[in-house]
Amino acid sequence: MNPHIHCRLASALLLTLAFAGCSDRPPPSGSATNDSASVTATPIEQALRVNALPLPTAAAAGQPDLVEMPDGLLLLSWVEPQGDAHALKFAHFAKGQWSTPRTIAQGNDWFVNWADTPHVMATADGALWAHWLQKSADATYAYDVVLVRSPDGGATWSKPLRVNDDGKAAEHGFVSLWPASRDTLGIAWLDGRESGGGDEHAGHGGGAHGSGAMTLRTAAFDAQLQRHDETRIDAMTCDCCQTDVAATARGPLLAYRDRTPEEIRDIAVTRLQHGIWTAPRMVHGDQWKMPACPVNGPAIAANGDDVLVGWYTAAKDVPTLKLARSGDAGDRFAAPVTVDQGEALQGRVDVALQEDAAWVLWLREDANGQSLQLARYAPDLSRELQRIEVARLQGRGRATGFPQLVLHDGTAHVVWTDIVDGKPKLGAAAITR
Repeated sequence: MNPHIHCRLASALLLTLAFAGCSDRPPPSGSATNDSASVTATPIEQALRVNALPLPTAAAAGQPDLVEMPDGLLLLSWVEPQGDAHALKFAHFAKGQWSTPRTIAQGNDWFVNWADTPHVMATADGALWAHWLQKSADATYAYDVVLVRSPDGGATWSKPLRVNDDGKAAEHGFVSLWPASRDTLGIAWLDGRESGGGDEHAGHGGGAHGSGAMTLRTAAFDAQLQRHDETRIDAMTCDCCQTDVAATARGPLLAYRDRTPEEIRDIAVTRLQHGIWTAPRMVHGDQWKMPACPVNGPAIAANGDDVLVGWYTAAKDVPTLKLARSGDAGDRFAAPVTVDQGEALQGRVDVALQEDAAWVLWLREDANGQSLQLARYAPDLSRELQRIEVARLQGRGRATGFPQLVLHDGTAHVVWTDIVDGKPKLGAAAITR
């Protein structure tokens, strides 16, 4: 889903706000706010330390995905350009070292995009799963979500299976994966079968209200790649914002950017409970009216019944990064905390949650270039504990994509894409206290 098409649908002012222009405005210094009260950072003795983390990737690599496996290993995937084709590769991280990279798949008919990226997942039976986007027709934005499974740790992979079986030359993507059971994978995706096709003008916020909109769908696939329980959760969603999912004590909680007929595009969640998805609920009523897709979806993390959601909004013409917490698996959220504001804010957020802290990772871009920011909060978001700049990037604009954050063995692992000499290059760091 090419964000340049979305850009042309919004006014110049809205685009400036949504995609964040250049500004010399610095990030907030030592404080954050919520909608009703001030939350002041409290200095602590242990500062966060950023340690460069070598990666097993080739010189040119982008679109990273980083997850923790059931056995405690980290699993990293990425896309490497190979002439006119691309390859999806992965490696494990254990005891301070990466495994030798393996190739999941490669092809010259893929849809490769800075915002809509492949993902990997592992289920408790030891199987690995991966998805990517594959062209379905000549139209620019006609592509499908394809899924593969490996029963042997990535040595061999199944024949690719189309997750969306509608047969329409339309947009399908922005996937989230989760373990639905010991040997079954859950998958959510944005589905354009009702949006009118995959040309430049369909499915990008310009269709008729109430029909021809992007939808949100989910399904499950078992070890034999048999489809189960496909559901259309929402009949009208934002066209090209990332979805995300977290495992709560009461079932997987899916976060996404909703869309109303009035073009309000706020963040919603729905939980799979007893085999049924709950009615979507708003995390917070920002009331952001945006007649095009901001290409900036939410991030979600959970620890038991505690849930953390982070997102970008430009409501009231102010680009803002917010965090909100729920203590009941997403039924209700407290008033959000403002992490960052201003024209330099890019958003592109990721979050993580543990018993003693909530973490948030995001991008800024000012006159000095892009920077990757990390903050750590008390688990109830009542105070900010630390805030650091993880990295200063050479790249600018949207090509740097979406950074990844995973907590592992008491360390925050961060992976991001930079643009060096015109080519994507992955960077990584381990942040400790």
